[in-house]
Amino acid sequence: MLLVTLIFASFLRFWHLGQNPPSLTWDEAAWGYNAYSIGIDGKDEFGRFLPLDYLESFGDFKPPVYAYLDVIPVKIFGLNKFAVRFPSAFLGVLTVLLTYFLTKRIFWQSERKNLYGLISAFILAISPWHIMLSRAAFEANVATFFIISGVWLFLLSIQEKKWYILLSITSFVLSIYTFNTTRVVAPLLILMLGIGFRKELLKMRKQAIAGIIFGIILLLPIAGFLASSRASLRFKEVNIFSNIGVIIDTNQEIANDNNAIWSKVLHNRRFAYGVSYLKHYFDNLSPSFLFIKGDGNPKFSTQAVGEMYLWDLIFFTAGIFILFRKREGNWWIVPFWLILGIIPAGTARETPHALRIEATLPTFQIFTAIGISTFLYWIKNLEIKKYFKFSIVFVIFSVLFLNFLYFYHDYIKHYPKVFSREWQYGYKESINYVLKNYKNYDEIRVMTALGRPYIYYLFYTKYNPDRFRQTAIVHRDANGFVDVLSYDKFRFMEKMNTANKNRSKILYISTSDNIPKKSIKLKNFYILNGEPVLVAFTRKI
Repeated sequence: MLLVTLIFASFLRFWHLGQNPPSLTWDEAAWGYNAYSIGIDGKDEFGRFLPLDYLESFGDFKPPVYAYLDVIPVKIFGLNKFAVRFPSAFLGVLTVLLTYFLTKRIFWQSERKNLYGLISAFILAISPWHIMLSRAAFEANVATFFIISGVWLFLLSIQEKKWYILLSITSFVLSIYTFNTTRVVAPLLILMLGIGFRKELLKMRKQAIAGIIFGIILLLPIAGFLASSRASLRFKEVNIFSNIGVIIDTNQEIANDNNAIWSKVLHNRRFAYGVSYLKHYFDNLSPSFLFIKGDGNPKFSTQAVGEMYLWDLIFFTAGIFILFRKREGNWWIVPFWLILGIIPAGTARETPHALRIEATLPTFQIFTAIGISTFLYWIKNLEIKKYFKFSIVFVIFSVLFLNFLYFYHDYIKHYPKVFSREWQYGYKESINYVLKNYKNYDEIRVMTALGRPYIYYLFYTKYNPDRFRQTAIVHRDANGFVDVLSYDKFRFMEKMNTANKNRSKILYISTSDNIPKKSIKLKNFYILNGEPVLVAFTRKI
């Protein structure tokens, strides 16, 4: 059963990985090009040698692990979509395997531990949530692998192999070097495990102290960066606490009540921010998000099903009640893990957010597995003929299979066409055209309307990293955001400038709705539903 699950999980994550999703996001292109660059001379795109604290990308200072994991796939498969997404898909499959072992460790005293593990792994294997995040270069998906590995290795060290606590700490630290959200979630989980197993840790004091010291040593390369303003740049950009609208509203309410003391207490801005945080926190647990529509961002959901299946709702809900009633093994880990995993996501303006709470996986699947296994045991013990038992199970699981089939058919057949625009489709096709005509022009001007075109040009042209660093004109603003204005013949412009004082031969790449009059269209580029997205044109000299 486990082997079949892993084969199925591999198929769902690797089949047509280079074709669907239909194009690379700019973050994916950045991961690939940085891996390509590090593989050539050990430096990232901007020339930092083997950076451990961050990779600078569009002003977003990313934890660097994904780029390092991608160096070997890029070397083996070349600089392409499959290679860029390989670490996420591969570790996504391993996450399914780890879920089996983790679940058995959590419920180590239960007679159903093996069944819990198998069902949890299978549900994660077919999860829309995990499939979609495993099929793109999302560093959150890799961080989830390290988080699950860290918890599993911790339980293994507590129950059997004491020195495995060093491997557990290593996994948790690697998650911190992988994704911003896990910089909060990993310490919280370590604290949870430390408190929950304080008696066991006292009995293995030597190993516990060694683990703490080892963890501190591993964090030293990133400590300075975490204390800097650059580390919080992304948080400042997306968090709810920078929304001054809350303060304006509370001040207005107080003014409406003639500055009464009771109004100042009731409409205190701290209280208002607290209410806002709770709202955003619980957005991530809304039934619509989990079971019906999914994340509003098409990169994380097909929009046709939830992050989980609709049938999960019954078993998930039942599993929660059963878990708290039976309290088997280290049952408390599951609910506390889920609660802690959402804490950092609650500070974000955009909620719910499947990517930012992925570190809660596989808790949702474990709850669901408990519900399903209890249902199977209930059917088994019913005093009816085996034929009727089989019929009930067959009908119910046929419905579950059809729900999965509906998702997968939609994802394979319709999703790429409907949402290719959201994946910046069109860049590769336009760049291939540019490459064919590169020698015919003195300058190539590219409009930035689709977002971050320079990284796509570096990626699809496999441009030499050292040459890029020598020719690039880079602009960094006061907030730390980065724009590459030009390199080589390429000029990247927010608004297309067609001025040509030197009467040069210029090729323009623009969105289809931004073509100046008296331009000569050369070629249109389309997204997969047939709509024009980019156009190549030139102008008479």
